[in-house]
Amino acid sequence: MGKPKYQDDLSAPTFHRSNDSAERHVLPQYQLEDPLCSNPSSGTTDVTNIDVDSHLTRTLVRWATKGKSGVPNRHPSRRLTIHRTWSVQLNVVIQVVGSRGDVQPFITLGKELQKYGHRVRLATHDIFDSFVRESGLDFYPIGGDPKELMAYMVKNPGLIPSMKSLREGDIQRKRTMILQLLQGCWRACIENDPHTEKPFVADAIIANPPSFAHVHCAQALGIPLHLMFTMPWSSTRAFPHPLANFKASEISPAAINYASYGIVEWLTWQGLGDIINNWRDTLDLEPIPATVGPVLMENLKVPFTYCWSPALVPKPSDWGEHIEVCGFFFRDPPRYDPPADIDRFIEAGQRPVYIGFGSIVIEDPARMTSVILEAVRSSGVRAIISRGWSNLGEEISSYTENVIFIDDCPHEWLFQHVAAVVHHGGAGTVACGLRNACPTTIVPFFGDQPFWGDMVAAAGAGPSPIPHQLLDSSNLAQAISFCLTPEAMTAARELSSKMSAENGVQAAVESFHANLPLETIRCDILPHLPAAWEYKRLPIKLSKVAAQVLIDNAVLGASDIRSYDTQPTFINNPRWDPVTSTSSAYISLAHDITSSSTGIILSPISELRRSNAEGASGGETAGRMATASVKNLGRLHIAIFKGLGVDLPYACAEGFRAVPKLYGEEVKDHGDVKNWSSGVEVAGKNFAHGMVDGITGLWTKPYREGKSDGALGVAKGIGKGLLGFGSKVTSASLGLIAYPGQGMCKSIRRAAKSQSRKTMKVQKTKEGEYLDKKLRLE
Repeated sequence: MGKPKYQDDLSAPTFHRSNDSAERHVLPQYQLEDPLCSNPSSGTTDVTNIDVDSHLTRTLVRWATKGKSGVPNRHPSRRLTIHRTWSVQLNVVIQVVGSRGDVQPFITLGKELQKYGHRVRLATHDIFDSFVRESGLDFYPIGGDPKELMAYMVKNPGLIPSMKSLREGDIQRKRTMILQLLQGCWRACIENDPHTEKPFVADAIIANPPSFAHVHCAQALGIPLHLMFTMPWSSTRAFPHPLANFKASEISPAAINYASYGIVEWLTWQGLGDIINNWRDTLDLEPIPATVGPVLMENLKVPFTYCWSPALVPKPSDWGEHIEVCGFFFRDPPRYDPPADIDRFIEAGQRPVYIGFGSIVIEDPARMTSVILEAVRSSGVRAIISRGWSNLGEEISSYTENVIFIDDCPHEWLFQHVAAVVHHGGAGTVACGLRNACPTTIVPFFGDQPFWGDMVAAAGAGPSPIPHQLLDSSNLAQAISFCLTPEAMTAARELSSKMSAENGVQAAVESFHANLPLETIRCDILPHLPAAWEYKRLPIKLSKVAAQVLIDNAVLGASDIRSYDTQPTFINNPRWDPVTSTSSAYISLAHDITSSSTGIILSPISELRRSNAEGASGGETAGRMATASVKNLGRLHIAIFKGLGVDLPYACAEGFRAVPKLYGEEVKDHGDVKNWSSGVEVAGKNFAHGMVDGITGLWTKPYREGKSDGALGVAKGIGKGLLGFGSKVTSASLGLIAYPGQGMCKSIRRAAKSQSRKTMKVQKTKEGEYLDKKLRLE
């Protein structure tokens, strides 16, 4: 298996999260007093002319006073931007899909973010409503059943579903759930609090990768995104993707490790790409090509913070600056008074061993209980067994001389009183066990659990993990005995000592702040608030409340401002050469034509079936069928026109533009095509660069190559010069048609599909009105 094709294109300019808005705002950073004290004779009637004694001024001063204090960063970040204080108070939505153990670390993170004045909304499954709200965070339900997800993952621990799952319809149910989660995550970014009706529009997104909606929501809103997770999700040669399992091969393990991440992403996109693109259409976003989806996150270089201890798993050397390993997230230990039976059991003899599998849904809990009890008996230990979601020991007395079955109990308290722990390998449970110097046996079921089992074993703090399918009383007893050896106990104590010096949640917050675009995210009038609007006539960024106050005081009209993107995201299809780019465009065109053509006939049939199922009238059914057919006819004409007139020339121009990369030459970044005007600008840049570089390269290439390699170098230079001349001039010529055409298509699409932007403007206005009203009442 060779190196993945995209490995060397991680810095491709077609993928980036833009800070172009920083370039637009070339004026000095406004301070509060600048617009309030400006000279009225300056000749402008804009925001700068404001009476210092007016109600407007007093209102803005009150808002400015509210945001004076910042929380110092105690451990400055090592990334590109270091903010020793942070005072911009954001609406942060945290999107999390998973079990209670996946949600818990983000509650800890959210509470730390609140210390900086951020309003934090945790968007996750409905079942965690009270769990989140009791912590003091806002909650938004996104749907989905974590128990169903856990049961599915136990049955299908890898990426390929079992035949049993296919027969039982699990796949379609999971796809339906994913769509529900995508829709819920989007609503969590813009809708009012479902309990208090307090308006909310996100200024930044933090998410774990399985929430899937994150980057698309960030693109639609034009806001920063930061990923955080407890399992490896970024390509590295150090270890494979936890969801990939490769058999031994002659191929280099490092190469297999690196390729595993691309394979997992590719398989995931094959299963979910159509759902995601259909949902993106409801956000007025363009579909993501099949070649882009699997490598989207890595090529965008979205900031990523891994929530595990570097003492256990150090940061791999091939991860970039946008990736950090910060440490585990530990919550403040909850107040806990143990029931008398637990307290009595702990005090009755030698330290027991903890055994529990948390939120794992085990298919045969009775068999698992029997295996555990026999292993406890044969190893001669005392045991505390957690019933968990599988309700282990349901028909057994909860208390015997050497065994006690318990319900929920804080691990922070319990693990201080046990000699060793046996569990499924969830990252949070691993962290808590090692922090309390408990040797650990991991019985993995799916996901990252085998990975953590391997890491614990590599550190010497436990035996090799035992997959749950292979677990029996004999190997479990041996694992427990290993945990009680002096060597395992010493290794666990050493890890505990190193972890005690880390503050993972604080480091994660600093990482989040360090990767925010401070200059573009800050309101120019009220710098402690995030920008949401932009004044059309001057490059002035306005927060929701600043804009509302100015509108209320008749300084501005609602038509004078437009939505402002603090960090735009541009997703383009990267091209490597003219052959693959043109053939890919032809294939895409053929697919669109075929899909639209067949849809002219098949879509009305689908509408007929749906109408019959709903009991619609004959006239309504006929109307639906006709509409479906006409829509596909329109799509057919658009596919032909856009494919032949725009997409093919664009792909060809980009393919020829990329040719110099093949012989090691850097290709200049011509910017992004956002609309018709930027399309014309990009065409001009590409034409100028292409013609100049192509022509001058005919003699500069032989000269430079000849200086280093003599006659052979001259020959190489002539070849490169001729190849560069042909590719650059061709790209320059085609680009005169392709880039303006692409920009025109984007402008037309933006004008035709604007519902989501209108919704965002309404919600931003609502929040501004709410904040303004709240201030007036204070």
